[in-house]
Amino acid sequence: MAKVAILLAPGYEELEAVTVIDVLRRGGVDLVIAGLEDAPIPSARNVKIVPDTTVDQLSPDELDMVILPGGLPGVENLKKDSRVKDLIQKMQEKGKKCAAICAAPGALAAFGVLKGKKATIYPSLKNELKEAKPEDAPVVVDENIITSQGPGTAMPFAFTLLALLAGEEKAKEVAKQMLVNWP
Repeated sequence: MAKVAILLAPGYEELEAVTVIDVLRRGGVDLVIAGLEDAPIPSARNVKIVPDTTVDQLSPDELDMVILPGGLPGVENLKKDSRVKDLIQKMQEKGKKCAAICAAPGALAAFGVLKGKKATIYPSLKNELKEAKPEDAPVVVDENIITSQGPGTAMPFAFTLLALLAGEEKAKEVAKQMLVNWP
């Protein structure tokens, strides 16, 4: 079973975080919610999620993927956290998957892991993908980097991640159970 961590910083986008958590857990993925701190993490609209652990406790050797939800100021909090940068860079060095949605591909760009990669981001933030190959698509997969545009693309993003982690058949099965037309 794949092991994944979603990183929550104060100010994350609720829909992007909870949709991914829900779909991946329904699909049997071992998903850990990791906070920047060991306390309930408030979202952009003050919905609080209690993390399973903290970023300090994560090891790139034990993970198959790290996911960054968008939201402001959540993404800015992720960008300025050296532990997040270190984890993402180590995941990339090991050839493991990193995923980001909405403004969060900007964090991947800031960490230097999007150079030469196809990626998407929230449309008004396209200038943050200077070293990437920007695409205007709901979800973009380029080898071990998966990016998506925003809250409205959270469901296809989550099912793309599930397909990559647990297989197309599992993703289709969960989509059918949830009455989601995917792919």
